[in-house]
Amino acid sequence: MSVGILGTKLGMTQIFDEAGVAIPVTVIQAGPCTVTQVKTKQTDGYCAIQVGYGVVKPKVLNRPLLGHLARSSAPALRHLNEYRTDASGDYALGQELKADIFSAGQIVDVIGTSIGRGFAGNQKRNHFGRGPMSHGSKNHRAPGSIGAGTTPGRVYPGKRMAGRLGGTRVTIRKLTIVRLDADRNLILIKGAIPGKPGALVNIVPTNKVGR
Repeated sequence: MSVGILGTKLGMTQIFDEAGVAIPVTVIQAGPCTVTQVKTKQTDGYCAIQVGYGVVKPKVLNRPLLGHLARSSAPALRHLNEYRTDASGDYALGQELKADIFSAGQIVDVIGTSIGRGFAGNQKRNHFGRGPMSHGSKNHRAPGSIGAGTTPGRVYPGKRMAGRLGGTRVTIRKLTIVRLDADRNLILIKGAIPGKPGALVNIVPTNKVGR
């Protein structure tokens, strides 16, 4: 995995290209992120860097985490994430990563937490069809039969039924960076990404190997 960056989803808007075509984009406040740890094969068995994002008051974090951040002279950071890279030696403790590590036209993957919808039924959660709506029907939105008969006399694990919808880790792959504002650390990505405005997102370059 190449080095990415953490950011905050600000919302969606649209921009226009040279031909006047409207492009829906998601605006992300990307970084700045601080390198809080550099891992090498000699010290940790693999090469990676750890970055932190989201400055908070020190009282929010526990003392072990504050001690860990103090080694890189970093402020109190809420979110930590690790990126594996063979070039970990190119980074130094306390170094800042900003939006300019990407470029316009680059293909990236965006990882986030989808919006939680609470407890949802089969029609909303699994896109099941409804029952008859005629007078007297008592099966408008009911799930119907869920058993497999006398044999085996139980419900198979993994049966699609009502339950919690959303609030899970989602990766949207191969999105295009339309525009980059390095001065304000803003990245405009074509299309929608997981989460609601204010949610934490992780942007990483798309790995073309095996895809």
